[in-house]
Amino acid sequence: MSAATKIGVLGGGQLGQMLGLAAIPLGIECVFYDPATDAPARVAGRHVCAAWDDRDALARFAESVDAITFEFENVPAASLAFLAGICPVRPGVASLELTCDRIHEKEFLRAAGVPVQPFAPIATDAELDIALATVGPHGVLKTRTLGYDGKGQRVVRSAAELAPAWNALRRAPCIYEAFVPFDLEVSVIAVRAIDGSTVVYPIVENLHTQGILLRSIAPARVSDALAAAATAHARRVLEALDHVGALALEMFVADATLIANEVAPRVHNSGHWTIHGARTSQFENHMRAVAGLPLGDAGMPEHAAMVNLIGGVATTEEILAIPGTSAQFYGKTPRPGRKVAHMNIVAPTREQLLERVTRAQAIAHRVNRLA
Repeated sequence: MSAATKIGVLGGGQLGQMLGLAAIPLGIECVFYDPATDAPARVAGRHVCAAWDDRDALARFAESVDAITFEFENVPAASLAFLAGICPVRPGVASLELTCDRIHEKEFLRAAGVPVQPFAPIATDAELDIALATVGPHGVLKTRTLGYDGKGQRVVRSAAELAPAWNALRRAPCIYEAFVPFDLEVSVIAVRAIDGSTVVYPIVENLHTQGILLRSIAPARVSDALAAAATAHARRVLEALDHVGALALEMFVADATLIANEVAPRVHNSGHWTIHGARTSQFENHMRAVAGLPLGDAGMPEHAAMVNLIGGVATTEEILAIPGTSAQFYGKTPRPGRKVAHMNIVAPTREQLLERVTRAQAIAHRVNRLA
């Protein structure tokens, strides 16, 4: 099988933009399918601007490329299945279907042997009491589908708060999960090739604010045993899905144990540091996997971090004044809660990294608008 040289990407956001930029040195041309006229990825390849349910446009798109991938989970499963009948889709439909519904996702993780917190579905009034009995009075209510960066969820602190929280989410089908009093939030980025070979990046320590990722630091402050367990969980998920491409497994560390939170079947924000901090970025390795090329080394020569700019931007000059720091702007109009750029930071020691991260976070604190 010859390697793909023209790859279609469903979604044209900043993840698509970075996929397209990573594809260029590989000799791969990207075509992005996104209904938005101002899709950020349009600067890195041809942009097909059409609706997700436009079968004619989808068919022309599929016929124009060698393989198809996606950069976000909210691609309609019916559209992806339609495309899969015309052109290879990597990762496959199963990866999207099992991770775009939070109940199915948790059931899949549990069946794959990855620890999860207690959870229960809520779609009717009767299920409210069942969920409370199963999970307890302190939990997080999330819509089963859609929702990201803290959207579509409510923290529940007592039994009396569950019904009002469900009403606030417009009584949409939900998952109610036990609240995890975590010590750290971590994630692992892993990539699997068509031949089943895999690479796993060092475990990453994440900090969220108002449900939005603010900062990632690699490697995380965890024991070697915990890092090895996280790597094993990520490989287990890749194999169980027969996944091709990048995947992020987000987890909590609580009392020196790992509890899976969710799976992103794509490149992930907590892996942006790999652009400057790893020998092969998550974006390049994803494109290698989708194209049928050998995977690259996921090792990191130095300590690395990433800080998001959310809702506001800083000047290039002040960002680059921090040693070891690079900027990536997405070309998006700033608005509260919207990721518009990120800063990558590298340093030879953790101490130096943290000093530089502190300066980068000071910039983010000044310009970020979360709401």
